[in-house]
Amino acid sequence: MNDDEMVARIKEIFATGDMQQFGRELQALQADDMVYEMPQSGERFEGSQNINAMYASYSDETGTVPKATLRRVLKPGQAWVIESTIDYGDGTPVSAISLIEFGPDGKVTRQTDYFANPFPAPDWRKPYRQA
Repeated sequence: MNDDEMVARIKEIFATGDMQQFGRELQALQADDMVYEMPQSGERFEGSQNINAMYASYSDETGTVPKATLRRVLKPGQAWVIESTIDYGDGTPVSAISLIEFGPDGKVTRQTDYFANPFPAPDWRKPYRQA
């Protein structure tokens, strides 16, 4: 799959908004020894099988099924960067960044996700901002 086909596939997957579907689609791209990290919670998951079992249990453990909205995809240099928002069911759009690294065989070797809740802009920056 070339870069343009990958961008089209990512957009297609995100169009459903279903993060569980996104996880299932990623399985075909994962290296067996993939590493998945979430630095904000300090978690590290090793191995495709373990990562996919964690994805599969998400809604059972949390009672929610997050919905994602793609904001943009930057094509690869050393990694794919995917920017999105996620709604965990409370209407609050959580910003998310995924860094996805591939090995020479085209399989995902590492994924790192960052999540950030929205916060009000401080007044002191108002004179400098455009929006």
